[in-house]
Amino acid sequence: MSAAGGPGWRRFPADPRTLAWARAARVAGQAALADPALRARWLVCEGTWFVGVDALPNGPDGALSGVPLAGPAIDALAPLPPLHRAQLSVTFPGYPRPREGEGAAGFGYRLRRDAAHVDGIRAEGPERRRFLREPHAFILGLPLNAADPGASPLVVWEGSHHVMAKALLAALAARPDLPPDQVDVTEAYLAARRQCFETCRRVELPARPGEALLLHRLVLHGVAPWAEGARAGPEGRMIAYFRPELSSGLRDWLSDRM
Repeated sequence: MSAAGGPGWRRFPADPRTLAWARAARVAGQAALADPALRARWLVCEGTWFVGVDALPNGPDGALSGVPLAGPAIDALAPLPPLHRAQLSVTFPGYPRPREGEGAAGFGYRLRRDAAHVDGIRAEGPERRRFLREPHAFILGLPLNAADPGASPLVVWEGSHHVMAKALLAALAARPDLPPDQVDVTEAYLAARRQCFETCRRVELPARPGEALLLHRLVLHGVAPWAEGARAGPEGRMIAYFRPELSSGLRDWLSDRM
């Protein structure tokens, strides 16, 4: 994954240690889904997506309900940086529906392009100008329940992290007078995104509890629509995400190496 030319993602096989954590996180996730305050805050897209930022009560080491976060993916990432409370992303049959305040163009992009994005590049203001705001070290996805492959799987564009790194570094180099987080990268980002759609292979990544999906921080990714007839548990398709901060800053964040 870290080598030049790599796809930008890696699947780790099911492991009993990761499965034990996933089972504990599923119980915690079910409690979060039942919390009226969390539902009011995070249930969007007309009830078809629970965004669940910081919704799981894990500790900085990832442990949850006394169960350590462990397995091949964690071994590969060691030593782990301090972890935030994990996102609990849950989709339901019918996803996507329009998100509150989302216009026809935005919903069309969600529907046709899986709402593809690069984490940490924030759209700000009424004109939605893009800035580099949140340098993550990696994206780690841990599925928490069984779901059919068509139940809104994670989607990636293979090799897109190379395209993004090159484009964003060029945008920063064009404005050496500004701190990196103050450079408007809108045009560079949108052009790179179009290039990724044209040249990078779109891959759906369904996964089962005990497995782990590791993504390069700059990979273009999104969530596929729920396929007709796809099934999951009564709590929907549930996955936990960790995106710890990269302490070394934006320049290292924009490297296409892990």
